[in-house]
Amino acid sequence: MLVLLVRVLCPLILLLLLLFADPLRSQIIGGQEAKPHSRPYIAALKVGGDYGCGGFLVAPQWVMTAAHCRDDITVVLGAHNLDVFEESQQVIGVQSYHEHPEYNPESISNDILLLKLEFKPVLNKYVQIVPLPKSGSDLPAGTSCNIAGWGLIDEGRATPRLFETDVNIYSRRKCRMVYPWLDDGMICAGSRKQLLDTSQGDSGGPMVCNGVVHGIVSFGYSSPPGVYSRIAHFLPWIQKVMESNP
Repeated sequence: MLVLLVRVLCPLILLLLLLFADPLRSQIIGGQEAKPHSRPYIAALKVGGDYGCGGFLVAPQWVMTAAHCRDDITVVLGAHNLDVFEESQQVIGVQSYHEHPEYNPESISNDILLLKLEFKPVLNKYVQIVPLPKSGSDLPAGTSCNIAGWGLIDEGRATPRLFETDVNIYSRRKCRMVYPWLDDGMICAGSRKQLLDTSQGDSGGPMVCNGVVHGIVSFGYSSPPGVYSRIAHFLPWIQKVMESNP
């Protein structure tokens, strides 16, 4: 009887927890405007005609983002202020979408999407590739990372300019105290002392640690830590997709 009760209650508890976890984060507090074009790998994604997600350039013709951002996407590289057309901007359509085959929108697991662009962007000081991890190892707890995006900022105000902040990696043990269903494809980051986190509209954006992109903004509650797709976990799949679609 006890085993049956656990089997019934566990899915219900998980469902309730996920109802309060938003794949489009609510606000970013404690961030600041990024130095224009200091994150040349970051991409603004027009989803269905409006800016709704972020992404980042990981290969000459490939942008990575979150699977829950998938829609009719147009990629804008080299941007800082989305309210104006800057000469640095390159606007490119998507040739093909490659969602992780085990992406689950209910648990928001395997939340990773590769976009093959219609053509290669011109690489310059405004548009560059960000390195991927070289191994599948976890980052040590406390590692400092940078997050950036065009989502909502303090008090729900939208910003057309790129904002950023720094966060620290949480240990898996501490993260599971907040997100019990955390799996190997997820990683937690935030600030224990300040409310520093990603925001609505930042989904799919990069978490960069020591010059290497380690996370994709995925989901979280209204306060830190946030959950990111752990790129190191998906390296074999990423390589397979890119090699199969030259």
